[in-house]
Amino acid sequence: MTALQFPCTIFQTQNRMDDYSAKDMRCGDLSESQLKTHFHLLDVSTRANPYTLTKITPFTQPQSAFHGSRGEGEKITRQQCANILFDEFRDLSRLFSIYGPYKRLIEKMITHMQYGNGKPFTSMHLDGALKEHILNDRTENSTLSKIKNALIENIDWTNNTYPTDNKGKLRGAILDGKLPKFDRFQDNINGMGITVHDTWATHIILKSLHISNDSYRAVVHYKAQDHFGLDVEDIARLKFNVFRFFRIWFVLQRCNTFAFKPFMTNMEATVEITGNRNDSKK
Repeated sequence: MTALQFPCTIFQTQNRMDDYSAKDMRCGDLSESQLKTHFHLLDVSTRANPYTLTKITPFTQPQSAFHGSRGEGEKITRQQCANILFDEFRDLSRLFSIYGPYKRLIEKMITHMQYGNGKPFTSMHLDGALKEHILNDRTENSTLSKIKNALIENIDWTNNTYPTDNKGKLRGAILDGKLPKFDRFQDNINGMGITVHDTWATHIILKSLHISNDSYRAVVHYKAQDHFGLDVEDIARLKFNVFRFFRIWFVLQRCNTFAFKPFMTNMEATVEITGNRNDSKK
C-alpha cells in the first residue's frame, strides 16, 4: 500500500484563493443614482458629501435646524473628499475594535485600502490571531481535533505510514468540523470580527508526519484568505446599512467617483500536533 507523501494538501474549500471575480471584489461599478435609489445611501458622511464634493458643516447637515441658511458647503476636490471619508471611516472603526492586540488592525486595513491599490494584505497580527484561534478551539468541531482523530484511526500502525488510500478520510474529517472563523462573541469587540469575521477560502496542508512507537508527530499548515470588500447583499442588510461605517466603506469602494479597490487578506499558521495510537477520541 502506497504511503502518503508530504507536504500534502488535505483540504481545500470550494471557494478558490485569489478569486478577484467574487462579488465583494467589485469596485467603481455603481453610479450616484444607483447608490441613492437602490441602496438608499443618501446620508453617507457627517463630514463631506461624496456626491456634491462639498464639506459638511453644522449649517449644511440635513438634520440641522440651520440647514440651508448658508447655502452649500465648501467645495473640495475628489481627493480631498476621499481623504475626509477615509479619516471618518477609521474613526468609526473604533466602535468595533475596543481592546486587545488586534484593535488597531482595522485602521491599518482601511489605510491599506486607501493607498494599497488592491494589493494583498498580510500581518503578523492576523497570522497570530489565526494560530491562537486554531490552538484554543476546544470544541468538538475543532478542525485540529478532527485531524488528530483521523490520523489515529487511519494510520497504518504496523508499517508506520499513512496510506494514500486514506487521504480522503482526512478531508472528510475536516468537512465534519468548523473551519477557523472570527465569529465568536469576543470577535465583535476585539477587532477580528470587523477585519475578517468569515473567511472566503481555506487550504490545510499536512507538511510532515512522523510515526514511531505507536505515536505520531505532525505539522499542519493553515492558509486562509478573506476579502476586504463589500457586495450589494452586504449593504442591503439592515445590520450593515444602519452603520455609517459600512455606508462610507461601500461608497468609497463601489461609487464610480472613488472606486477604491478592495483586497485579499491573507493569513497563515503552522501548528504541531502529537498523538498516540491508544488515545481516546476527544
